[in-house]
Amino acid sequence: MGMSVTISAATGHDAEQILKLQYLCYQREAELYNDYSIEPLTQSLDDLRAELGEGCVLVARLGAEVVGSVRGVVDEDGTAAIAKLIVHPRMQRHGLGGRLLAAIEERLAEEGAAKRYRLFTGHRSEGNLRLYRRCGYAQVGTEEVNRRLSLVLLEKTVTASAFATSA
Repeated sequence: MGMSVTISAATGHDAEQILKLQYLCYQREAELYNDYSIEPLTQSLDDLRAELGEGCVLVARLGAEVVGSVRGVVDEDGTAAIAKLIVHPRMQRHGLGGRLLAAIEERLAEEGAAKRYRLFTGHRSEGNLRLYRRCGYAQVGTEEVNRRLSLVLLEKTVTASAFATSA
């Protein structure tokens, strides 16, 4: 009998697995932009543990293994910043990224303060851009980080249906 992937809130016990998965998943981004100093590759375990207490962190599990994760936090203006959506390379292209994104959106809407979702990705990260657009995000800006990298900023308004499911 096969196992199914479950999505739940991360705990402090997940920190090491999340960090290892993050390091694995961001190798492709680092290669794409020829920059191995990006924050997901240099983040410390202590910094990640601190993030676990600051916002909402979800993990996708296949049995006991963390195979995906996403983070989000809502600011005082109602903007839910979604970050570090990662899926193990062997689990990609099976809808898990979309499931994680929908789960974090729902969780942040349940908190009641989110008015819009915001995320960003590199301009060459076509797979990420396709996923975000398919999930209803629209580009609202770009920010040049350096000659090799521009960040594409995308947003999506929290819909009335999201509020209804959280009520």
